[in-house]
Amino acid sequence: MTEHDQGNRQAQPPADPRTSWATWTTQSIISGPGGVTTTEIGPISGDLTVHTTWVDGEARLTVQYTGALDWYTVTGSPVPAQDETTARAIHQAMVNGVKAGRGAGAPAPPKP
Repeated sequence: MTEHDQGNRQAQPPADPRTSWATWTTQSIISGPGGVTTTEIGPISGDLTVHTTWVDGEARLTVQYTGALDWYTVTGSPVPAQDETTARAIHQAMVNGVKAGRGAGAPAPPKP
């Protein structure tokens, strides 16, 4: 909303990241050699699904074998993410990491 929307009402400040959330899921990513490293079971590879939840100012990354029930925490997750745009970029970097393989872990947060 801009300052000119809704008559003379002022624009609202950005949402507080502690009360905002978003999620992204990318399915059927064929991992590169070495796959992704998880905290629970170590490396996994093959046809994988990545899920990112942005909540409380951090991106929480999980991975599963596509179609399976169990989700595993990506090593290095959560990653600090002050806003939804940053969290979305972290998700995409994780997807790219899965494709590259080599025991991918959570990507570093983007530099400001």
